[in-house]
Amino acid sequence: MMTRAPLVLGTAGHIDHGKTSLVRALTGRDTDRLPEERERGISIDLGYAPLELPDGRQLSVVDVPGHERFVRAMVAGATGIDLFLLVIDAGEGARPQTHEHLAIIRLLGIGHGVAAVTKADAVDAETLELALDEARELAPGSEAVAVSARTGAGLDELVAALARVADRVERRQPLAATRLFADRSFSLHGIGTVVTGTLWSGSIGTGDELELAPAGRRIRVRSVQVHERAVDRAPAGQRVAVSLPGVERGEVRRGDALVAPGAFPVSYRLDVLLLELPGSARDRALPAHATVHVHHGTAEHLARLVRVGERYAQLRLATPAVAARGDRLVLREQTTVGGGIVLDPAPPRRPSEERLALLERGDPESIVLGILDAAPEPLSQQDLARRALLSPEDVERGLAAAVRAGAWCLTPARFDAIATRVAHRLTERAATSPLDPGIPLAELLPPRPWAPAVLSLLPLERRGAKAYAKGASARLGDRAGAAGRLEAQLAASGLAAVQLDDPELAVYLERAGRLVRLADGLVVSAEAYASASALVVEECEAAGSITLARFRDLAGTGRRIAQLVLERLDADGVTRRAGDARVLRRRGRAGGG
Repeated sequence: MMTRAPLVLGTAGHIDHGKTSLVRALTGRDTDRLPEERERGISIDLGYAPLELPDGRQLSVVDVPGHERFVRAMVAGATGIDLFLLVIDAGEGARPQTHEHLAIIRLLGIGHGVAAVTKADAVDAETLELALDEARELAPGSEAVAVSARTGAGLDELVAALARVADRVERRQPLAATRLFADRSFSLHGIGTVVTGTLWSGSIGTGDELELAPAGRRIRVRSVQVHERAVDRAPAGQRVAVSLPGVERGEVRRGDALVAPGAFPVSYRLDVLLLELPGSARDRALPAHATVHVHHGTAEHLARLVRVGERYAQLRLATPAVAARGDRLVLREQTTVGGGIVLDPAPPRRPSEERLALLERGDPESIVLGILDAAPEPLSQQDLARRALLSPEDVERGLAAAVRAGAWCLTPARFDAIATRVAHRLTERAATSPLDPGIPLAELLPPRPWAPAVLSLLPLERRGAKAYAKGASARLGDRAGAAGRLEAQLAASGLAAVQLDDPELAVYLERAGRLVRLADGLVVSAEAYASASALVVEECEAAGSITLARFRDLAGTGRRIAQLVLERLDADGVTRRAGDARVLRRRGRAGGG
């Protein structure tokens, strides 16, 4: 379906081929705004102007510099355009930056445009026809129009050709929220900081709360202009100027983005489908492992390129990118070496060729499965939609397929299923093991990296390393009779230990302060152990230490029981061994057991 939404037109071509003069003749605006540009007669930075089409539509024109030293500026302007205006000097023909600019346009996926053969008044008819043929060959499928910015010849034909191309351009109406990449920021008296850029997606209106990424600062929009005309709201596909109160000019740099809060991941890694240079521009292959300059939006990132198989790569960036699935980018070293399409804007560090092939397929099921497969923690549906750039209906389709395939995503339905299963296990545990109704946390969910995050959301109680049903507590249940008989036996036995072959009951009664466990399943009453502890403390304070034989005689018990009691006092921090004797620890000196 064709759209008549606003569009951005970008120039391309070699230095001195007349791009800026042609834009001035078409729009009446001089896009060379810098004094240095006017002094030297060449474009150094990006320039902007509105172009009215015969049907009343307005194109936002981005005029780019043509000098090889300023290709980085050219890429910053080209990344947001919808159609191109390739400018070729009729007398010179295509030159190095003609080819490189055209390669960049192809790498960015800009398939519609018009070739303008300029300075048509300065050459003879035969030369002009040869130049037009060359332009058609360079931009197959595009109209080629001869023009003269000096005389005005061909300008109407060029505008008509641009209108016809604009009718064929289908600007993708992205499901993503607002995203504007800044290319300029400046201060105006009485207004404050103004940020300009091409609005890639969504819309911007007065009063909107946005996020300045990658810094993460929340800001509010005071006013919006489109080509110096105030508007209440600007849709995607045009040049926008945004006034930001309370923001210093230096806080916003070229490459920063104004985005809907939380709508886009900010990442130091991008998994991409590699794009080779097109046609005659392919003078070298993409490196297998190299340091490259990644141009994305209006930002330039230094990155390490790590190839994954023949067709994919992971870009490990030195500075964070505000990217989305499907974004186009350009890779450069000394010159342009290739490009890429973002498959995952926030991937794991170790890329998988199989997963990237899945993401490249592009259907909702493959995209959702590919993203979930490598997620280090469960993704909410909102996070998944942000990563996948799919409609809610397609996300649901993808999730259904992912669940069938065994992938994990914390959807409401899946969370409810997990919570129900965990609650059932805890309730069953409390019924079958009343003395110890807890389950170790590590056993509740599969050992996956995201398990702790899910556990923190479940309706359960955490006590140490165990989970319990809400309100569950240890109880004797049908062991109450056995516990009563045991306590009576312990009371009658003094320090003579009793064998107890029910570890759960022993732990329960010890936690309740009703007995003390020794080694080998033997237990003594809490009162008997307290008396023994007091006896040891008293002797150590009087004699400085106590031996096993001395304690055995003082306690009136056998050697084995005396040894087990002393070992328990060591474990409780009352005493410590010093050769063949025990001495008090500091805590023992302070007050015994």
